[in-house]
Amino acid sequence: MEQSTIDNYKKAGKIAKEALLLGRELIKKNAKLLDVCNKIEGKIFSLGAKPAFPVQVSCNDIAAHYCPEDDDKIVFSDQLVCLDVGVHVDGCIGDNACSVDLSRNNSDLVKASQEALKAAVETVEVGVSLGEIGKAIQNAIEGFGFKPVRNLSGHGLDSFNIHAPPTIPNFDTKDKTKLEKGMVIAIEPFATNGAGLIYENGEPSVFALHGKKSVRVGFVRNILKQIEGYNGLPFTTRWITKNFSEAQVRYALNQLKQLEILKEYPPLVEKMNGLVSQAEDSLLVDDEVVVLTQ
Repeated sequence: MEQSTIDNYKKAGKIAKEALLLGRELIKKNAKLLDVCNKIEGKIFSLGAKPAFPVQVSCNDIAAHYCPEDDDKIVFSDQLVCLDVGVHVDGCIGDNACSVDLSRNNSDLVKASQEALKAAVETVEVGVSLGEIGKAIQNAIEGFGFKPVRNLSGHGLDSFNIHAPPTIPNFDTKDKTKLEKGMVIAIEPFATNGAGLIYENGEPSVFALHGKKSVRVGFVRNILKQIEGYNGLPFTTRWITKNFSEAQVRYALNQLKQLEILKEYPPLVEKMNGLVSQAEDSLLVDDEVVVLTQ
């Protein structure tokens, strides 16, 4: 990996952490979820980077992929909040997450994902197997009496690719695949007091463009041009409605869906409606491992 690329990953990681810490401070009782997302994304731009995906603020039994639209009315009160923030610098991505317990009744659940992340990071080195990382996560979470969410995972990070190989499991899969020098990965433990499984539920507000096809309607072409500017990274309707009406955006997204070039990311909900906590950091696997979002 060229030094300029490493520098971009480090910059993205640093900005991602700064934006995450801002968000953690903003998540407080009586604050609006929509305002928090807008302020975090504004901070990312002000620091000379761009969001790698829309800021996600998922509450209680929603583990991930909740992203507010313009009319979102959620106000924080006593929720358990998972905050996930991604940043890219010329396509090099830093991805991190944390949990905020506004009820103050779920400190052990929050600590379970934090300690799982810490245990996993300590195992990372060139040549370690994916199963070993998953085992470290599983042991840490189960040590608190909770379950890892088995069908959510960490992932590789690549140029304009938020979910690249390898898949980093949150339990011991016995996978013998080994980390290689030069990989950039995001380790992302989720802990729950529920079943340890999630499913898609609800209307998506996060999408990504996969592939390219022509469209006939003029304003759809203009919307498509804006979406293509995200280079395949996820986006949200709220970004598009800054420039086009809601009706136009809904029509365009439906057209792109019919053309089968639009991937949807609906909210991910715990199967038994258990509470979910999350922690995440991005790492560069090298002779000396670098935590990019530290």
